[in-house]
Amino acid sequence: MALWIQAQQLQGDALHQMQSLYGQHFPIEVRHYLAQWLEAQPWDAIDLENQQDEFKAKRLLDGLIQELQRKAEHQMGEDGFLLKIKLGHYATQLKSSYDPCPLELVRCVKHILYTEQRLVQEASNASSPGSGPVDGTPQRYQQINQTFEELRVMTHDTENDLRKLQHSQEYFIIQYQESLRIQAQLSSLASIPPAERVQRESGLQSRKSTLEAWLTREANTLQKYRQELAEKHQRTLALLRKQQTVIVDDELIQWKRRQQLTGNGGPSEGGLDILQAWCEKLADMIWQNRQQIRRVEHLTQQLPIPGPTEELLTELNATVTDIISALVTSTFIIEKQPPQVLKTQTKFSATVRLLVGGKLNVHMNPPQVKATIVSEQQAKALLKNENTRNESSGEILNNNCVMEYHQTTGTLSAHFRTMSLKRIKRSDRRGAESVTEEKFTVLFESQFSVGGNELVFHVKTLSLPVVVIVHGSQDNNATATVLWDNAFSEPGRVPFVVPDKVLWPQLCEALNMKYKSEVQSDRGLSEDNLVFLAQKAFSSSSNNPEDYCNMTITWSQFNRESLPGRNFTFWQWFDGVIELMKKHLKSHWNDGAILGFLNKQQAQDMLMSKPNGTFLLRFSDSEIGGITIAWVAENPNKAGERMVWNLMPFTTKDFSIRSLADRISDLNHLLFLYPNQPKEEVFSRYCTPPNSKAVGDGYVKPEIKQVVKVEFSSPNPEPSPGNSFMEHASSPTVSQHHNFTIYPSMNDSMLDTEGEFDLEETMDMARQVEEFLRQPMETQWSGQQS
Repeated sequence: MALWIQAQQLQGDALHQMQSLYGQHFPIEVRHYLAQWLEAQPWDAIDLENQQDEFKAKRLLDGLIQELQRKAEHQMGEDGFLLKIKLGHYATQLKSSYDPCPLELVRCVKHILYTEQRLVQEASNASSPGSGPVDGTPQRYQQINQTFEELRVMTHDTENDLRKLQHSQEYFIIQYQESLRIQAQLSSLASIPPAERVQRESGLQSRKSTLEAWLTREANTLQKYRQELAEKHQRTLALLRKQQTVIVDDELIQWKRRQQLTGNGGPSEGGLDILQAWCEKLADMIWQNRQQIRRVEHLTQQLPIPGPTEELLTELNATVTDIISALVTSTFIIEKQPPQVLKTQTKFSATVRLLVGGKLNVHMNPPQVKATIVSEQQAKALLKNENTRNESSGEILNNNCVMEYHQTTGTLSAHFRTMSLKRIKRSDRRGAESVTEEKFTVLFESQFSVGGNELVFHVKTLSLPVVVIVHGSQDNNATATVLWDNAFSEPGRVPFVVPDKVLWPQLCEALNMKYKSEVQSDRGLSEDNLVFLAQKAFSSSSNNPEDYCNMTITWSQFNRESLPGRNFTFWQWFDGVIELMKKHLKSHWNDGAILGFLNKQQAQDMLMSKPNGTFLLRFSDSEIGGITIAWVAENPNKAGERMVWNLMPFTTKDFSIRSLADRISDLNHLLFLYPNQPKEEVFSRYCTPPNSKAVGDGYVKPEIKQVVKVEFSSPNPEPSPGNSFMEHASSPTVSQHHNFTIYPSMNDSMLDTEGEFDLEETMDMARQVEEFLRQPMETQWSGQQS
C-alpha cells in the first residue's frame, strides 16, 4: 500500500503515465481499494513463460475476485451503494477477462506495479538528486529524460515552423494565381477600344509590377523558411541519433551484458520496461520528424523554388530512414535466452521481443519469427552480411512462432515454448578442441513492414553462444566453455572470440559468482578459499594472495589439462564441489560449518593445536565432489602421541543414503567443530529424528549408522546395540577411494569424435560388464578393492 500512497503524489507527465496504466483491462478503482492486498502478493514468483505456473496465477485471480467481492459486501449506507455495485461489476469483468488466461492477469499487474515503482523512483530522484544509488544510474536516467524533453520541444518547434511555412506557401500560391489572372486580363485588352485599353492597362501593369515584386521577395522568404526548417531538422536528427546511441549502444548493450552474466550466476538483468519506454519515445519522435520531412518534400514538389533545399531534404530523408531502421533492427532482442548448454532431443524455450513493435503498430499484421541453429563461422558471415540464407547447422523442431501483442503491457513478443534440437551438424575442430568447446548460436529472424508498407524490415538477432551435447556426461565440460565465454567476452566481438588467457583475479570473480549462485548463498569464496584454488590451479605453495594478482591462467589450465597427478581438470574438480554443495550441503556452508578449501597439511596444522575430538570438513583433493572429515585424536598404537585422521571422502551418493549431520552425530569421537563449537550446537537441528519403535507389521526397522573401526578415547565410544552399520575405513595418511565419480573422464569411450554414441564400442563395454558379472562375487569385489 505504501507504493500506491506514493503513486498518488505523482504530478504532471508522471501522473498521466500512471493513469494510462489503467482501463477496462484493470480499473484504477481496483488498484485503489485493493492496494494493500495487491502489493502483498507474490507476483514476481510466477514465471510467465512457464505454463506450470498457470495454477498459481489462477489462485491469485481467484483471490483477487474474492477480495473485490468482500470489499463490495462491506460497503454500507447511501454512499456505499454505488461503489458496491461498481466493485461487484469489476469482479465479474475481471473474472470474465482473465479466467481463460490467468497468466495475463499476472503480466498486467506486474507491469503496473513495476511502472508505478519506476515513476515514483524517478520522481524521488528528481526531487532529491543526491539520494540515488552510488553507481549514478538515476543521473543517467535524468540525463536521458532531459534529452527527451529537449527533443520534444525541438519537434514541437519544427511542427510550428512547418505550419507557418505551409500557410505562407498557400498565400503565395493564391497571390501567384492572382498574378496569372492579371496577366490574362492584360492579354485580353487587345479586343477593347484603345482609349479604354490604355486606361485599364496602366492600372493592371501597376498591380502586376507590385505583385511580381512581392512574389519575388516572398519566394526568397519561402526558400529561407525551407532552409531554416531543414537546418532545424538536421539538428533534431543529430540529437535523435545521439540519444539513440545512448539508449541502444549503451543502456541496451549493458542490459545484454547483465543478461549474459546472469548465465554465470550474476544478478538479474532487470526488466525491459524502462528500455522499451525509451525506445518507444525514440520511435515516436523519429516518426514525427520523418512525417514532417515528407510534408516539406510535398510542399517543395507543390511549389518548386530553385535552391539547395531539395538536395538537403533528400539527405534528411535518407538520414531519418537510417535512424528508424537502426532503431527497429537494434530493438529486436532475445528477452529469454535459450539454454547455453543445449542437449539434443530435449525441449527448450526462448522469448524474443520487439521493443518498438507496439508503437509502430507492427502487431496489426503480426509477423512470424523463425529460429535456426548456426555455427560460429555462419554467425561471423551473418554479421558481415554475407549470403548465408537457408544455411544451418542442425534441425530445430517447432522453430516458428507468431509474435503476440499484450495490450496490458504494450509488449510485442514471440514465445517459443517447445523447441527441440533434433540433430546437429558439427564442423571440423581445431587442434585439441573437443566437442564441448564448439560454439553454436540460435538465429532468430523475422520480416515486417511499418507505415502502411512504407518501410520493410528484415530483422535478425543471435542468441548467446550455446554448446550442444548429446549425453549428460558432457555437461560439466560444456558448462566450463559457457562460463569462460560469458565471463570474458567483450561487447562487439567477432563471434565468438574470447581470450585464451585471463588474469587470475578475473577468473576468481567468475568462480565466486558461479559458486554463490549455484549454492544459493551470500557466503561466497573468501580470500583464503581463492588462495587455495590458486595453489591448485598453478601447483603453487605460496599462501600470499598478492603473488597471484598478476598471474594469468589459460583455458587449457582451466579445463583442458588435467591437474598434476590427477585424471580431472581444475574446473571439473571445482564443479564437483558445486554439485556436492548445492545438492546436500548448502545449509552447512551457509552456517559456516564447512571450511572446505583446505589441503591435508593445512588441516593437520590447524587441528594439532586443538583438543582431541576437534574436527573440520574439507573438500577432497583426490576425488571429484568429495568431502572428508579430518579430526585430531590419540594414536591408539602409541600412547601419548596425537595425530590427525582423515575419513575416506563422502560423495553425493553417500549423502543420498545418510546425511552429513547424521554421520557426524553417529561418530562419538567427533566432539567439537573447529575451532571449538560443540557439534550438537551446529548439526543437531539437521539430524534425522529417531524412528519410532512402534511397528505394525511385526518387523523391527533397521537403521544405517556411520562407524569407524578404530578405537578413540571419547565419552561414549560404544554404539547402541541392535543397529546395523555402514562402515568406512580411516587412515591418518591415506583415504580409500570410492569406485564411482560424479563425472567420467573427459574422453568418454562410449562417444565417438563427434560426441555421438559409437555402437561398436558400446557393445565392447557391454561384453566387459557381462564377463565381470560371470565372475564369483568374492573375485569381483576383491578386484574392485585393489
